[in-house]
Amino acid sequence: MKTRVITAVVALIIFVPILIAGGLWIQAAASLLAVIAASEVVLMRKTLLVDFGAILTMLGALVMTLPATLWDNIHAPIALHRTSLLYIFILLMLLHTVIAKNKFSFEDAGVFTLTMMYVGMGFSMMVAARNAGLDTLMFAFLIVWITDSGAYMIGRKLGKHKLTTISPNKTWEGSIGGTVVAVIAAAVYLFFFPQAYSWPVMIVIAIILSVAGQFGDLIESGLKRFYKVKDSGTVLPGHGGILDRFDSMLIVLPLMFLFGLLN
Repeated sequence: MKTRVITAVVALIIFVPILIAGGLWIQAAASLLAVIAASEVVLMRKTLLVDFGAILTMLGALVMTLPATLWDNIHAPIALHRTSLLYIFILLMLLHTVIAKNKFSFEDAGVFTLTMMYVGMGFSMMVAARNAGLDTLMFAFLIVWITDSGAYMIGRKLGKHKLTTISPNKTWEGSIGGTVVAVIAAAVYLFFFPQAYSWPVMIVIAIILSVAGQFGDLIESGLKRFYKVKDSGTVLPGHGGILDRFDSMLIVLPLMFLFGLLN
């Protein structure tokens, strides 16, 4: 518990000023987090980080976090734009399945391609949310944090019915309770920090985001269960890896983009 608390305090001391500063700071942080998260999937799959496919995966996750305007600003040819580079990385992985002589399979290429998109786009939306406003990014964090904390506490007190075998400790009571508490907190927050839509519409969106955040948690739990690991990584002592801490955000932030909240 002591290690967990110390890690949390240090992480907040570093992360909060970055969130407030925004700009290049949040861009650099998102890119770094994406590379680390991608490396965690690589290691869970028991692939060396120096493997050609692993390097492409981490590069792809990094590229996906970079702003789309960057390519226009540097007048890069279409072949070097973000989406083009992603496709090139995928093609190189497919070629690697042949050259590696079955040491790197089509399945590996599929997992790593999905990792680039899942991790890279998720963290790129963190930058987009901060660019939309600190209050918008904090709205996402509020939903995720309150849902997670509420589900844990209510689940411990009232939980009787298992939610899913993917994560045996989670219960329906905790899940529903976490969403209720998160929506109440969001309702108060939105009163002081209005977002893109009217208050009632934002409440409906808050409900959806709370549920989506829990799915994000379960997705990562399923990933760890599949690879038979307790944590995605060890970069955060007492907390696990970057994916363990940002799994919900990687689903919530892209949904906010789709809802038009990050414009």
